Amino acid sequence: MATFTLPTLPLHPSPPLTTNFLSFNFSRYNSLVSKTSIPTTKWRNSRRKTTVSAQQQQRQLPSSSNKKSGSEKGFDPTGFLTRHGITDKGFAQFLRERYKSLKDLKEQFFPRFANDMELSSGYELMGLHRNIQHRLDYMEWAPGARYCAVVGDFNGWSNTEHSAGKGHFGHDDFGYWFVILQDKVKEGQEPDELYFQQYNYADDFDKGDSGVTIEELFKKMNEEYWEPGEDRFLNNKRFEVPAKLYEQMFGPNGPQTEEELGEIPDAETRYREWKEKHKDDPPSNLPPCDVIDDGKEYDVFNIIDDPAWLEKFRAKQPPMDYWLELRKGRKAWSQKYNPCIPHGSRYRVYFNTPSGPVETCSCLGYLQVEGKQSVAVHWEPPPEDAYRWKKERPKVPKSLRIYECHVGISGSEPKVSSFSEFTEKVLPHVKESGYNAIQLIGVIEHKDYFTVGYRVTNLFAVSSRFGTPDDFKRLVDEAHGIGMLVFLDIVHSYSAADEMVGLSLFDGSNDCYFHTGKRGHHKYWGTRMFKYGDLDVLHYLLSNLKWWVEEYQIDGFHFHSLSSMIYTHNGFAAFTGDMEEYYNQYVDKDALIYLILANEMLHELNPNIITIAEDATHYPGLCEPTSEGGLGFDFYANVSVVKTLLGNGQNTKKMLTYAENHNQSISGGRSFGEILFGEIKEPFSGSENMLLRGSSLYKMIRLITFTISGRAYLNFMGNEFGHPMRVEFPMPGNDFSFSLANRQWDLVKDKGVHQDIFSFDKDMMKLDERIFSKSLPKIHHVNDTTMVISYIRGPFLFVFNFHPENSYERYSVGADEAGEYQLILDTDDVKYGGQGHLKDDVYLQRTMSNRIDGLRNCLEIMLPRRTAQVYKLTRILRI
Repeated sequence: MATFTLPTLPLHPSPPLTTNFLSFNFSRYNSLVSKTSIPTTKWRNSRRKTTVSAQQQQRQLPSSSNKKSGSEKGFDPTGFLTRHGITDKGFAQFLRERYKSLKDLKEQFFPRFANDMELSSGYELMGLHRNIQHRLDYMEWAPGARYCAVVGDFNGWSNTEHSAGKGHFGHDDFGYWFVILQDKVKEGQEPDELYFQQYNYADDFDKGDSGVTIEELFKKMNEEYWEPGEDRFLNNKRFEVPAKLYEQMFGPNGPQTEEELGEIPDAETRYREWKEKHKDDPPSNLPPCDVIDDGKEYDVFNIIDDPAWLEKFRAKQPPMDYWLELRKGRKAWSQKYNPCIPHGSRYRVYFNTPSGPVETCSCLGYLQVEGKQSVAVHWEPPPEDAYRWKKERPKVPKSLRIYECHVGISGSEPKVSSFSEFTEKVLPHVKESGYNAIQLIGVIEHKDYFTVGYRVTNLFAVSSRFGTPDDFKRLVDEAHGIGMLVFLDIVHSYSAADEMVGLSLFDGSNDCYFHTGKRGHHKYWGTRMFKYGDLDVLHYLLSNLKWWVEEYQIDGFHFHSLSSMIYTHNGFAAFTGDMEEYYNQYVDKDALIYLILANEMLHELNPNIITIAEDATHYPGLCEPTSEGGLGFDFYANVSVVKTLLGNGQNTKKMLTYAENHNQSISGGRSFGEILFGEIKEPFSGSENMLLRGSSLYKMIRLITFTISGRAYLNFMGNEFGHPMRVEFPMPGNDFSFSLANRQWDLVKDKGVHQDIFSFDKDMMKLDERIFSKSLPKIHHVNDTTMVISYIRGPFLFVFNFHPENSYERYSVGADEAGEYQLILDTDDVKYGGQGHLKDDVYLQRTMSNRIDGLRNCLEIMLPRRTAQVYKLTRILRI
């Protein structure tokens, strides 16, 4: 006879490029713990409002048939090729093979992770997390380690006091180590006896101990919640129910073996006999259910119950309110316990590896740089002191005007500026300048300041040299409050090679996060290259993206130097334009698959997330949907605006342009402002000086870059007013000087060329919505002799005269529509520091019916040298 048992509760232990317009040539232009033996729901931070149970996770697991149909439906791995006229059969086959590899990789997810979003949620478990059962849980992935311990100020840096448990050597089959750090009971206090006693750290932290015991709770539930008879099974012993059932069926001296049992009547016969026997029994509060055997093999027992009772039962709410009476607040916890690791305490992780003992920083957590070393800092401020978000994310605008900035050099003084100083002084200036997004570089923790933040040592930490995590949250919050999106320059294309603070040799092995051998090292930059085909590396990188969005409310990412990761030659090969270069043996298919997963996850997490690709090779399909074989980015950074003038290439609407970005900060070159007028002390002889010449060219460069852009434009901090000096970070080559690692904001306040350029830039930004919402630019006039360029964008006509000497009194350019055109922007205007050659009587121009530049109409305009003009069609004339 089958044995019936009731379930029991588990017991747990208590190459940068910039556009060079100066040499312009007019003739040319990508579970964790599902296998662990430790329950995942107990590791989640108490501040999270919901947790997913194991049963819910199982329900989310799609069957193999569902996964196949879901991924195949509406998916064409070569869909974008036809639209762009790409007929290379080899590249099409490569896309099909890449899609198959992507499906195979996703098949590997599901034995360990419920879905892609759970694969990207490792930060919820990894690192140090507050457990609601008065303890901290620490988890780290180090498959090559033999022993793991957490050391720090809190335990005298002992590598034996807080180590991983002995079971299965303290880690699971995938190399994830788990350490429990119990809070310390204060002297004279007794620890909680109930293993499920919980403390609310985030909310109701002033709540004390209610004093309710488990016995009192059960008594209260029996009296208030359960109806008479409903709780009988809760109070009975484990085998009482099956024992009584057996006794009812066979009597107290029934058969003891299967041979003695004999033939058992069918269920319906036994039920009718029992019902006849008990027909005169008094009414009972037990559920009135009738069990009928309808003879169907798949439905042996058909349960018929009382509809009124069933409705009443379904309406009953779970007794959660009773259990919450046992939950205590932070006040009760603080009276009984001290934190095992106090807020602000320093710590590291200790590994015993085949290469010897290693003491390093956790891959996840806040760090502080101490000389040439870094140390992790436990960041767990009391709830009353923790930063609370106040502003809502702004809506994504139709077009982006991105202000790229570096917090450290954002001040006027020769020092490293802070998040707080940036928030107070720079954000208002960015708003005044007319930009609607900021893009931060160098925010993620890095060891050496002179690397500008591109040799990242810890992807899950804001740089402590700028301030605390809460300081950065305030910066993001204040930016949102004035309507600006916040983007982060993310470096997942390589990592710092530092072994004491970075990921290199993290667990003592050479192939934990990175490739081995030459493949694991960047040929020119001395950095390490991620192993994108490893599921746990994907788990780490994808979780990092989601963490910045969830923890710091980041609105988008600029993916730095994709060519370094897409190609095994790191993008340093000579590209000839042959399509084979995008799918030959030097292309890292795993890196492309990672970029696809990253874009799919981010846009599923928040459809308004913006992702920008920085790839000098313009890999085909950068901004195409992943469902059509693309990589899924929203924009790509165009490193050469001249190519745009050539022929309006693919995905021009998704092109982000800039005259110069942060690259001069790390390349040692001079900025446009320094080249054009930064070093001029004496004026030229005659009526014009070098400042006027430089200012004129500077405004023209920015205007043409801005107006031929897609729906995104970027400016580096200070260039909006023509910052006259380059950026140079302190390093051995300049005796660690800060003299060029700042911005000269006072130049905007003083009358002169920089204030004039700033006024022009602000008015140029006002053209944004009116221009970018229109069609793409149509370049119809390029004259090598006169050095004049003209193009049309919607109702706007743009005319540039780059000639250094010749001015034109009546210069003819074609126009689409016949009508009146109003001059709305002139680089030569006096208020922008120009000479004001145009008078009021020429601000309104009417077309003539002469065919010019292949168009039926034309304008004859006055065009001074080194000036540009913007006209708007204000009245259409019907002929």
